[in-house]
Amino acid sequence: MYRPFARTKSVCPVCLRVLDAEKAVGGDGHIHLVKVCPDHGKFDALIWEGDIIDYLKWGSAAPPSAGNRPGVTVPADAECPRACGLCAEHESAGCCVLLELTDRCNLCCPVCFASAGESGRGSDLSLGDVARLYDLLLERGGPFNIQLSGGEPTVRDDLPEIVALGRERGFSYFQLNTNGLRLAQEPGYASLLREAGVSCAFLQFDGLDDSAYTALRGRPLLGVKLRAVDNCAEAGLPVVLVPTLAPGVNDHMLGDILRFALGRMSAVRGVHIQPISYFGRCGLPQPGRRLTIPRVLREIERQTEGAMRASDFAGGGAESAYCSFHAAYRRLPDGSLRALPRRRSQCCCVKSADAQAFVADRWGAHDPSGGQADAFDEFLAQARENSFTVSGMVFQDAMTLDLERLRRCYICEADPERGLVPFCAYNLTDSAGRALYRR
Repeated sequence: MYRPFARTKSVCPVCLRVLDAEKAVGGDGHIHLVKVCPDHGKFDALIWEGDIIDYLKWGSAAPPSAGNRPGVTVPADAECPRACGLCAEHESAGCCVLLELTDRCNLCCPVCFASAGESGRGSDLSLGDVARLYDLLLERGGPFNIQLSGGEPTVRDDLPEIVALGRERGFSYFQLNTNGLRLAQEPGYASLLREAGVSCAFLQFDGLDDSAYTALRGRPLLGVKLRAVDNCAEAGLPVVLVPTLAPGVNDHMLGDILRFALGRMSAVRGVHIQPISYFGRCGLPQPGRRLTIPRVLREIERQTEGAMRASDFAGGGAESAYCSFHAAYRRLPDGSLRALPRRRSQCCCVKSADAQAFVADRWGAHDPSGGQADAFDEFLAQARENSFTVSGMVFQDAMTLDLERLRRCYICEADPERGLVPFCAYNLTDSAGRALYRR
């Protein structure tokens, strides 16, 4: 029994055909996305594990969309999510942009949205290709916050040159998305990246138990992850821990991850949680009960014994509120945490100079300005040292794709042929693993 309350559009998980869809209260009292494909039948995905009042309240507190932004012209018969770049129907500009520098990887994870590392195959973008992508991004509204990604970007030896190319063009924030193997294994590598201008390491970190790594990465890696954190700390390269959260695998480990991060606050700036989405190469079966924002926030509160509360968190301020969550904390002299005021307008994906500076301040490295620091400088340094961010991003797959959410996406992939493509469209795959955009 369903009680529909809103209409949107989605896609068929089997053929990726665009379908009418309904948001509905299910018999369990939670919010579901329901759609019917004329060829492949009915599909039902849990999208919010809470009641309709909480669902609408979470969305209503977000600021309205800024409205359509200038975009590329697409063929008249190409309906969203196809032919993006960003298309003229997209309601926001990019902010965080992934540059996939390589599709090589030194792991072959059972779970990988990019399906990287298979059979040793892969290739790299040339430095000329990278330079042309930077130029394309400037044409499309940049400079943006850059995520150096892949594959595994550290399999390349020229990351300093890649950062230098970006800095020459006015890009200032460079986040390294990494599994941490090279950071852990190569002495001095974290210092090399820090000196080159890498702002922070977004470190794949799935738990404090090797069972999580065996399930999600194919082998035990806890020792590697801990060495990577230590080496980054020694080099002064800030770290954000990024757990891929999978039900029944490591969703019970959130408290341990957060406590570990809090214990390393001088080096670890925060935790960015990514509930698993079922696209790309995903060796885990889709559960009937997916991880939703309310469930993750309840688990954070339960597993931290109330040190972090669900009420501390807010939804996205620029992207759809139903895509993300975040909270910021200050560590007090007695070691307890105080939640800072919730600010929807400043999150990891807001496209403005102020917001980009906000991201760099929260997650990036800080250089002394030179000369004698005054009392205010010391106050700011102490505030940064004792601040901690917990955030998360709920990516959409073919079962949960909501085009209303997609049109507000601020995380984009840079594609040399298409321009800026929203992350969840670029990585969308059907039930057989066929991609809409990705080669």
